[in-house]
Formats: sequence, structure tokens, C-alpha cells
Amino acid sequence: MHYFQFKGKELFAEDIPVKKLAKEFGTPLYIYSQKTIERHVDAYREAFKGTRHILCYAVKANSNLSILRLIGKMGAGADVISGGELFRALKAGIRPERIVYAGIGKTETEIRYALKAGILMFNVESSEELKEINRIAGMMKKKAPVALRVNPDIDAKTHPYISTGLKKHKFGIPMEEALENYLLARELKNIEIKGIHKHIGSQITEVRPFQDALKSLLLLVDELSLHGIRIKYIDMGGGLGIPYKDEEPPHPSELAREVKKLLKGRNLTLIIEPGRSIIGNAGILVTKVLYHKRTKEKNFIIVDAGMNDLIRPTLYGAYHEIVPVERHERSKIIADIVGPICESGDFFAKDREIEEPEQGDLLAIMSAGAYGFSMSSNYNSRPRAAEVMVKGNRAILVRKRETYKDLIRGEI
Repeated sequence: MHYFQFKGKELFAEDIPVKKLAKEFGTPLYIYSQKTIERHVDAYREAFKGTRHILCYAVKANSNLSILRLIGKMGAGADVISGGELFRALKAGIRPERIVYAGIGKTETEIRYALKAGILMFNVESSEELKEINRIAGMMKKKAPVALRVNPDIDAKTHPYISTGLKKHKFGIPMEEALENYLLARELKNIEIKGIHKHIGSQITEVRPFQDALKSLLLLVDELSLHGIRIKYIDMGGGLGIPYKDEEPPHPSELAREVKKLLKGRNLTLIIEPGRSIIGNAGILVTKVLYHKRTKEKNFIIVDAGMNDLIRPTLYGAYHEIVPVERHERSKIIADIVGPICESGDFFAKDREIEEPEQGDLLAIMSAGAYGFSMSSNYNSRPRAAEVMVKGNRAILVRKRETYKDLIRGEI
């Protein structure tokens, strides 16, 4: 559930009309609902109550400092994928001992930064990375805490671009090579084995893939125990989906029920890395209609947001519901809703039935909180959008709209 609802004919963000926010802060505009974020974090906390666990929010989904700070204040940690995401998480006040660091291409600078910060553990994706972390930790006279990310060869049944748990993917160590890599890790003087990690993909709408992958990890835990390697943390990754259109993903409580059964009687701390399921439906992108263009073949609704603001429809063919900020009970048309970018792939919807908007009307692109602003760019030298957080009847600007001067900052 989210708190973007119509009151009469007007869309509200919690207790504030979206139209009012667009007038005050301009468009394109990202709007987040604090109440929705809190509700989603609480859903995970309640679901996994009674099981030793750490909720590590996937920063890549949305890395705005205010969002990180809010989630951190609720007790969550962070799942980071770069030195920049680690910097953001620490800046937002998230404790380093609640931060896990994933990613297949960690640089020496990033590894040093994480070791100095004192993170909970690295999720290591190859034997070469393992050796490199050992080398750097030795130079720093530290022990590097690690989990090995294993690839369980589980089909997450999601879009191929966001599926990560099959043998053909670049992520993780193949399950059949996991033992030899753990034995290697045990021999490295500057490595401390802490856990096992897996992440099979994103926007997963069934519990079964999570169950199958976790069963594989637990078999590995038992095998490692026979070799005298004790695992403290089992990191099951994230990936629980959200409803964009007609999907019916499981509630965190459904996932937790099955996970708890598998972990019963085991002395393990669970790490969960939700991102989209916390922030996805907690954000919308508001855009203004610039023009209506009609040809013999098509209706085009041209808006002031572009694929640089929200690339998911272009990149994944992703569906986002698009609604008028004010309903006028006009006749409906079939149209492509497109942006001003100089690419044919610059669209938010194709052949979509929509109440015919007029020039200057506002449209809300729903479920845009995850992988919206965090994947945005300055393509076509477009300043990035402003971001606003709504709490009840208060609206706080949490990122200023970029200016033309911001576009050339750092250039020589």
C-alpha cells in the first residue's frame, strides 16, 4: 500500500495536493511519501521478528540522503555496491557494522575505504577479488571480514537484465566452486570468513525462487561445517517485487514465514537486502504536458520529463501506471507518452489508453521511487529533477533541481 491517493478528482501525496507541489517545486519532480517508506520498513521488521536478522536497504534503488537517513533511523543497515554508495550510507548516519558491500568490481581505493570504515563484511564475487582484499588488508594490518557470493543457478523468473542467479550471469562464484574458494579464504592470513551471500535477481514475484536458493546455501553451510568453517551470517539478498500493473508479489510476511522454517534451529544471523519493495511505490514522478502531436498513425503526448529522468521503460520495457493529477472526465485516447530526448526510445508508455490531457496538464508516473532518480542522467545536457519528501501536510525539498551551471561543474 502507498499514500498517493485521489481525494475527489485530485491526486494527493499524503495530505498535500500533488498539483500544489508541482507549482511550488516545478516539473519534472520526484515526490516521496515518508509514511509509505516507514510502512514498508515496518512490514519487514514485523515479518522477521523473532529471527536474528539485519535489514540492509539496497542503496542502489534510491540513494537520496534523506531516504537513507530515515531508513537508518528505523534501525536498518545498508547494502552498498560502490565507494560512493558507502560514502552516502555513512554520511546518512548508518552504522558501518550494519553495512555489507557487494559488487563484482571493487577497486583498491574502495576496498581501503571500506576496511577503514569498519563495515560488517564484503560480499566477494571471485577468487581474484578475495586475494586482492587479502593483499590490501595485509598492507593495512587489518583482517577483512568476508562472505562469498555464490551463484545457486536459480531462475528468478524476472526480466533477464535484472536476473542475477544463473550460471550464465557475471555475478557470484558457481556453487560447485564454492568449497574450494572457502578453503582458499581460510588459508589467507588477512581474511576472516563471516558468511555466505546470494542474490538471484530483482522484481521477483514468487516465494519459491527464494526458498530454492536458500536451501542451496544451507546445504553449503553444512558442507563447510564438516571442513571446520563456521558461518555466522547468511545473506539472502533482496529482490522482492512490487505491483506495477497486475503483479501480485508476496508480502514480506509470506517470504519470512518460509525463510523462518528453513532457518529453524540454526545459529545463523539472517541478512535481508530489500530495495524496490521499500521505496518503489513510495515515489512518483510528476511531469507536465507540453504538446499533443497527432499523425495518421499515432497520438503522441509530449511531456517535460524524459528517459534521462526515468529510464526503466526504455531499458526494460517496464510498465508504469500513468494517471492525470486532476481528473476531468474527458474522453479517452490511445497515445504514446514520450519525452523531449532526441531518441526514439524516449517514452514512458506506448499505445496507452489515457484520459486526453491538454497542454499544461500534469501527469503522475506511479511506482517511480526505485531505480528512478538513482538511474537518471544529464543526457542531452538536461538538469536532473528536484526531489521532495512529504510527511503528512509538510513537504521538504530533499534535492534541489540542478541548474545549467551544475551541468558543467568539474569541467575544464
